[in-house]
Amino acid sequence: MSDPPVELKRELGLTDLALTQILFIVGLPWVGVAAKLGSAHVVFWLAAIVFFYIPSAIVVIYLNRLMPLEGGLYQWAKLGFNELTGFLVAWNLWLFAILNTSDTGLQVTQYIVYILGPRGERLTGSYWFVLLVSVTLMTALVVVAILGLGVGKWIHTAGAVLMLATFAALLALPWLNVARGSLRGFHPLATTMPVMSAMSLNLLGKMGFGAFGGFEYVAIHAGECRNPIRTIGASVAIAAPIIGLMFILGTSSVLALVPIDRIDLIAPIPQVLAEGFRSFGGGSAIAIVPTLTIVALAVVRVAQASVMFTGTTRLPMVAGWDGLLPGWFTRLHARHRTPANSIVFVGAATLALSAAGMIGVGRQEAFQLLWNSSAIFYALTYLVMFAVPLVGIRSPSWVRVAALSGFLMTLVDVVLSIVPIVQVESRLIFALKISSLVLVTNAIGFAIFKMERTRARELPIAG
Repeated sequence: MSDPPVELKRELGLTDLALTQILFIVGLPWVGVAAKLGSAHVVFWLAAIVFFYIPSAIVVIYLNRLMPLEGGLYQWAKLGFNELTGFLVAWNLWLFAILNTSDTGLQVTQYIVYILGPRGERLTGSYWFVLLVSVTLMTALVVVAILGLGVGKWIHTAGAVLMLATFAALLALPWLNVARGSLRGFHPLATTMPVMSAMSLNLLGKMGFGAFGGFEYVAIHAGECRNPIRTIGASVAIAAPIIGLMFILGTSSVLALVPIDRIDLIAPIPQVLAEGFRSFGGGSAIAIVPTLTIVALAVVRVAQASVMFTGTTRLPMVAGWDGLLPGWFTRLHARHRTPANSIVFVGAATLALSAAGMIGVGRQEAFQLLWNSSAIFYALTYLVMFAVPLVGIRSPSWVRVAALSGFLMTLVDVVLSIVPIVQVESRLIFALKISSLVLVTNAIGFAIFKMERTRARELPIAG
């Protein structure tokens, strides 16, 4: 285990890391998805916490204390197994992040339309307007990333604060409606036992890995944290219970205010806020709440993209340190000490994918395919992470038990993502498309690794 060849600015403290984890992990649609389970959602959330959330926190804290290195999971996989495994983990993390970040412009455009109302509908149909928004946002993400986490952490903090404020309103609304008499009663922890089925397992996997995945992401910045051994682990311990309560109580608020057959799975939080404030009348102070909420959620989405983008730009830099990518990726900005070349490269690739994804018809189908594939890319990195304490390094038995639980939960999600249990035109074709995309992209990653290794071996001869 060697120190990095450069000294990065250590900008991140405990508060920054805890807020970043809340921002990154809490996906806004999950309270709507879980609400479709009715009052059985409490059992599912608790099961996801016990079998995935707590195990993933244990494994992340343990591996970070053992290997507090810039690059996080990439370094853990490389040192636990080998350079190829580490490179493919970084490759899959990069694919996951670039696919998720590439649709930020499209999502923010949708928020703009909700703010403007029917007048803005023509904008969403304009390829050039959406592209302009995407270029503007990606340029901003690149600039912020180059300026460094000294600037970026404030954007992430603002996003996390807005996230917490939105959830605070979400959690308070049922009680306010009970007080006004517009809601008969509210029992946030009322529970019924779920019916176990293939769909139940699918939802359990989604609510485990899908909703609670992300603790390892801040470890990518271990070299930019003040006292990473202590602060990363402490931030996990602080953020974990807060995130768990946000999901459970937020889902209860959805069920209290919106009929289960009318839940908006794409934007459940704006829907709940609109329903909850309706009983307060149409006064000007209340009428502006939905608009303010949409603006806040747009800022949250951009802040989430910033977290993901900034972390992703560190992976080519660290791979360059190890000679797995050209040294060009390791060059730092003279003033800000950030990997400027890597940042620009990742920004250009993300923008290119965003532009390509908006061309032609059938965009929704292609987007759905890429979205499911991105989840599998991320899940594959988690399978490796849980495998490190299981078979890669010697670990205490309690860590191995936690790793096994997390591994099995993640595996369930991967299998059920490849072979859908929902109705599709052809399950076989869907599975083949997803599997082929994952296999082809990883084959490309393998080829890049081999080419770079061959180039590195030939350099001394050429010299």
